[in-house]
Amino acid sequence: MQVNLDKITKNGKALFLAYDQGLEHGPTDFNEESVNPLKVLEIADSGFFTGLILQKGIAEKYFFNKNYQVPLIVKLNGKTNLIKDEDPYSPQICSVAEALSYGAAAVGYTIYIGSEHEPKMTAEFGKIEQEAEEAGIPVIAWMYPRGRNIPDEKDPKIIAYAARVGLELGADIIKIRYTGDPVSFNWVIRNAGEAKVVVMGGSKEDEKTFLERTSIVMDQGAIGLAVGRNIWQNPQPLKIAKKIAEIIWN
Repeated sequence: MQVNLDKITKNGKALFLAYDQGLEHGPTDFNEESVNPLKVLEIADSGFFTGLILQKGIAEKYFFNKNYQVPLIVKLNGKTNLIKDEDPYSPQICSVAEALSYGAAAVGYTIYIGSEHEPKMTAEFGKIEQEAEEAGIPVIAWMYPRGRNIPDEKDPKIIAYAARVGLELGADIIKIRYTGDPVSFNWVIRNAGEAKVVVMGGSKEDEKTFLERTSIVMDQGAIGLAVGRNIWQNPQPLKIAKKIAEIIWN
């Protein structure tokens, strides 16, 4: 059964504000303002975003029952960066049922394809996908090639493989890295099939470069972005959010 994406898209396109970095990266991404979830939730509720990505603790303590209009996407797994394992594993830390109790309109899960722990993550994702489908909500797969079996996680062929795995596993939306050029990224989109693709924002970079890349990925068939630091680390977050939204919904 194909899940309806309307709650987390607008006219078939998406702009997700990611604020799950506190678990993954620690406080290094935050300044005096962005360390406070309320500041980022204000940005998320500005009207430019079709979804807000949170880990369960922020969802429970800051989002739940607070009358935010932006749809909630709860990340169901996560890890810290304190364990320097060449083959990463991101365990499930939240259930679909718990995410729904916080008002989630969708859920997300990271799979490190190529990691020695890949089988555990694909097995967890399989159960999550089934539970999400039964609940009638979309599931987003963060498809990140990583581990000792992956010589170059930026290799376009590996990224296309990751996109195909997301489709084969039943993801409704696949979050993935841009390959670096339009031709190879178009191949990624084709491998994702009827699963939709959003592109990760990544670390803060030059605004002009970021906006140019947004235009490229949209032209090649992505439905939008899942971006955090390039928005809430920007001195004028709503201004850059508006520019990105204008490209997505041009």
